[in-house]
Amino acid sequence: SPEKLQDLKSTVDLLTSITFFRMKVQELASPPRASVVVKDCAIACLKSTYQFLFENCYELFSREFQVDPAEKLEPGEQGPRLDSVDFWYKLISLIVSVIDEDKNSYAPVLNQFPQEFNIGQLSSATMWSMFAMDVKYALEEHELHRKCKSSEYMNLHFRVKWLYDNYVKDVPPYKSQVPEYPAWFEPFVMQWLNENDDVSLEYLNGAFQRDKKDEFPPSSEHSLFSNSVVDVFTQLTQCFSVVSKLECPDPEIWKRFMKRFAKTIVKVLLSYAQITKKEFPSYVSDEKKACILMNNIQQLRVELQKIYQMMGGKSLEDDVATILNDLQGSLNNYLEELAQIFGKSLEAKITVKVKEMGDRLVAIKGTGQVQPSQRNAIIMEADEVVEPLMELLGASLSMYDQSCEKTIFKRVLKELWKIVITTMEKAVVLPPMTDKADISKDFERNLTPKQCAVLECALETIKQYFHCNGKGLKNTYLDKSTELKSLNYALSLYTQTTDTLIKTFVNTQNCQGSTDEQSVGEISINVDLYTHPGTGEQKINIKVVAANDLKWRTTAGGMFKPFVEVHLIGPYLSDKKRKFTTKSKSNAWSPKFNESFQFLISGDEGPESFELHVAVKDYCFARDDRLVGVAVLQLRDILEQGSCTPWLSLGKRCHMDETGWTVLRILSQRTNDEVAKELVKLKSEMRSEPPLQ
Repeated sequence: SPEKLQDLKSTVDLLTSITFFRMKVQELASPPRASVVVKDCAIACLKSTYQFLFENCYELFSREFQVDPAEKLEPGEQGPRLDSVDFWYKLISLIVSVIDEDKNSYAPVLNQFPQEFNIGQLSSATMWSMFAMDVKYALEEHELHRKCKSSEYMNLHFRVKWLYDNYVKDVPPYKSQVPEYPAWFEPFVMQWLNENDDVSLEYLNGAFQRDKKDEFPPSSEHSLFSNSVVDVFTQLTQCFSVVSKLECPDPEIWKRFMKRFAKTIVKVLLSYAQITKKEFPSYVSDEKKACILMNNIQQLRVELQKIYQMMGGKSLEDDVATILNDLQGSLNNYLEELAQIFGKSLEAKITVKVKEMGDRLVAIKGTGQVQPSQRNAIIMEADEVVEPLMELLGASLSMYDQSCEKTIFKRVLKELWKIVITTMEKAVVLPPMTDKADISKDFERNLTPKQCAVLECALETIKQYFHCNGKGLKNTYLDKSTELKSLNYALSLYTQTTDTLIKTFVNTQNCQGSTDEQSVGEISINVDLYTHPGTGEQKINIKVVAANDLKWRTTAGGMFKPFVEVHLIGPYLSDKKRKFTTKSKSNAWSPKFNESFQFLISGDEGPESFELHVAVKDYCFARDDRLVGVAVLQLRDILEQGSCTPWLSLGKRCHMDETGWTVLRILSQRTNDEVAKELVKLKSEMRSEPPLQ
């Protein structure tokens, strides 16, 4: 009442007078200051008031505020409980009513010491200090039992935050300090985030299934992605909004919240990507839907970048940023996989068109070198050759341009480019041999210089299609792509000299022996390398020692006369000795030879560009000698030690990859080149004797 307030003011004035009297009249050195006495009294009153509120919370609340009639309490129940946080809401309301009363009613009366204390601030600070201690201990108990929902703890967190922000934050001694209350609630925020994982994943699955049922329509008129992406990020954004509204003032706790939320994002987006990848093969035949599904993953990446910025962007902690950056990388990998699956689904159609190209190319006549005057004719023939592929690509690329987000469009183009160029190399430039036992059967499959020129011109047309007037792949990417380099390399083989092709053969054919083929014997040779210090000329000293366990059958009364041929294979040997033959032995399946000889090579090429082709043959009078077995020793393998004495396992033939066979096919056309003919004969020769039973 006003009367009591006036009495209080008078009492304080009297205290002030007494203090002045004791200091001036009684000349006491340091009598108790009136402000200190009043402040101590106020604190004592506030503490007893808080204690009274705490002990009679429900009863006082029902008097002061409107209460739900359905709310019933057990007789005598006034304190906090483990299965409810309602007590703390009521206590906060009572505390606020006390602080407001102190500010509005007592502050105008107790204003005699403005420099000493402010009753409103003192009320806030005292009430908060006692409340903080009680609620902290209570929450520690709740953490052990967890009888309330995480959402209830989150709501209480917001209420405590409201109390602190509105009544405590700017009050001494809490001003400019990091408050403790976020630490009390941290376990419950983490619990809420953990539970939100399951909620978000359930929401995601529902959104995807709805999208699937609706056949993945665009989310809006101008969108290239569907509704499920929007729904997923609506859920994630709402979750982030709740956490961010906590406005956590403790930077360390906020970092932990962001790290935990980042893990939620990872779970949800990777789950979406996994579901999409699982469903994707069912939609590759419907190219527009396949494009939308790929666009969806790209939109995940776009929205992820937005939420990354919302969370702090470059100011995020390194470990949180790493989690999100790794997620971007994972989504990028999923996109690569989807693009590859999509490209693979188109491979059969592309292969058919490329083979049509090959058929048209082979039909082009003319074997001589192309002259500049023929350029226009070459362009016309190239347009005709590439027409089947262009019809397919023209329709497809136009649809992809309209249906794909820009980044996806380029990814799809990259996959198609790889497939087109790789298929051209395998089906047109380096088609598999039909019969490797007889290389002459594949003469007609070699490209003539004119056909190579037409194909190179056709390649330029294909490149421009994939460039799409600047909307597609950059010319620098196309030119530097591994696939085009490989194709150009294969084409270049057709125009290389015999020596260059032989060097290529030696450098690329590293496994001409076969470990999975039954050995037909073995041969022992000694090899020594020597380089003349003055001229640089290199000598290869070879000794054929013996053969062992040669597997060879003879007819009744027939003779077996084994001998050894050693050929030096490499570049620039046309004017040098390339072959040495031992004497034959009669009916010896483990013959001894002990014959030595020497090859010379110039200093222009190192031994690493050469190999020894060792063949054991059966001498036959008046007809061709028959191959018993063959082995290859590449000189690069003995460069370091300079010599070796190996037993070489003999196989029935040399084994080569497509590059090796292509080199042989090209050399087989050079009928006037003895070195070329010799290599083709050696490497394509096979043992004709049937295997032992």
